[in-house]
Amino acid sequence: METAQEKESNRAARQRGRPREFNADQALDAAMYVFWEKGFEAASLDDLTKAMGITRPSMYAAFGNKESLFRQALDRYFQGPASYLQEALKEATARAVAERLLRGVVDLVCDPRTPQTCLWVLGALSCKDTSDPLQQEFNKQRMDGHAALRDRFKRAVAEGDLPASTDTGALARFVQTVNFGLSVQAATGANRKQLLAAVALALEAWPK
Repeated sequence: METAQEKESNRAARQRGRPREFNADQALDAAMYVFWEKGFEAASLDDLTKAMGITRPSMYAAFGNKESLFRQALDRYFQGPASYLQEALKEATARAVAERLLRGVVDLVCDPRTPQTCLWVLGALSCKDTSDPLQQEFNKQRMDGHAALRDRFKRAVAEGDLPASTDTGALARFVQTVNFGLSVQAATGANRKQLLAAVALALEAWPK
């Protein structure tokens, strides 16, 4: 006898050959905002399909299961609302990289049109099982982000923009930690003025 999940999968398989009757980009945007508000664990399939305006079989056919949908929504988040993360690495100086990154997260979490937190941080905090493949991916993304900052700061040392004695790994971890912390502060009620004051204080600790 078929389980409920098998029935859903079979329905999805039957629909794969049919033309889509919805805008996939708009549906993915809608899913992104649900995950951004609720986190991965708390976002139910009913929440997602209602926001996306599609049925479960259509969701499975177009995006795969919930975890696959979340991964695609997270990619969209990094390409759109959180694109400042990559743009910051292009700044001319290491301090400018850090300032743009930290001000970027403040702009993001204080935007009245979006949830007052970071989708990535919320998602990472909602996955508590360290053996979960999604949690392992969050760990990898955190390490990749740290490596990108560290490499940029190593270049700054080579160019004379940072002191030769700079621990670039620790500096990258410091910036990353402040970035995450700003998001948590905003999610618990800190306002833009308070967050920018924290950014200014963090930048005062910048290597001279």
